[in-house]
Amino acid sequence: MSFYERFEQIIALVLSAVIAVIVVVSMMQLIGTVFRLLLLDAFNPLDHATFQTVFGMIMTLLIAMEFKHSIVKVALRRESIIQVRTVVLIALIALARKFVILDPDTSPAKIAALSGAALALGCVYWLMRDRDDRAARAQGVK
Repeated sequence: MSFYERFEQIIALVLSAVIAVIVVVSMMQLIGTVFRLLLLDAFNPLDHATFQTVFGMIMTLLIAMEFKHSIVKVALRRESIIQVRTVVLIALIALARKFVILDPDTSPAKIAALSGAALALGCVYWLMRDRDDRAARAQGVK
C-alpha cells in the first residue's frame, strides 16, 4: 500500500471507532428514553411527540450504523473511500428521518424544499445505478 492508502486506512479505522462509540451511547440513550416513556409516561406510540422522539432516535442510530458500515469497508480495503451511491442513500435516509420528525406547524415552503431535495437525490441515485448497470452490461458483452 502507498503512504496515502495507509493514511486513508488509519483515518477510516479511527472514524469507525468514534462512530462505534456514538452508536453505543445512542443505543443506551434510546433504551433509557423508551424505558422512561414506558414506565413513567405511560408510553403511547400514537402520540405525535412520543412517536417523533422514539422514531427520530431510532433513525439517527440507523444512519450512524450505516456510516460505520461504509467506513469499515474502506478500512478493510474492500472499497475506495469515495462511495457516492452510499452517500446518496444515507442522505435519503436522513431526509426520510427529517420528514418523520417535522413539527406539525412546519411551513409548506420547507416541506416543498425537503421534497425537492429527496426527489433530486432519488434521481441522482437512479441515474448512477442506471449508468453502472449499462457499464456492467457493456463489460459482459465484450
